[in-house]
Amino acid sequence: MRYAQHIFICTNQKPEGTKCCGEERGMELVKEFRRQLAERGLKGTVRAQRSGCLDACALGPSLVIYPEGIYYGHVTIKEVTRIIDEHIITNKVVEDLELKF
Repeated sequence: MRYAQHIFICTNQKPEGTKCCGEERGMELVKEFRRQLAERGLKGTVRAQRSGCLDACALGPSLVIYPEGIYYGHVTIKEVTRIIDEHIITNKVVEDLELKF
C-alpha cells in the first residue's frame, strides 16, 4: 500500500442554500491537513485529499480516514491538529468528533 493512512475530506458543492461540506470550508481543511502533515514529516506516509460527498452533509464538514474507516463530522480548522495528534500519530479515535452510522 502506498500510504499508511488516507484522509478523504468532503469538498462537495450543492446548489445554493443546501448545506454541504464544500460550503463549510472543505477545501480549507484539505489545505490545512496537507500543511500540517508536511510540517510533521508525514507527507508521503499519510495523504490528505478532497473527496466527493460522504453522505454526511448535515454533520459536515466531514471526513473519513482509511484504512480504519473512521468518519469525523463538524470538523473545524482547529480540529485538524487534534485529529493528526490523536488519530494519525497515536492511533486513537477522536471520540467527540466521530460519526457513528
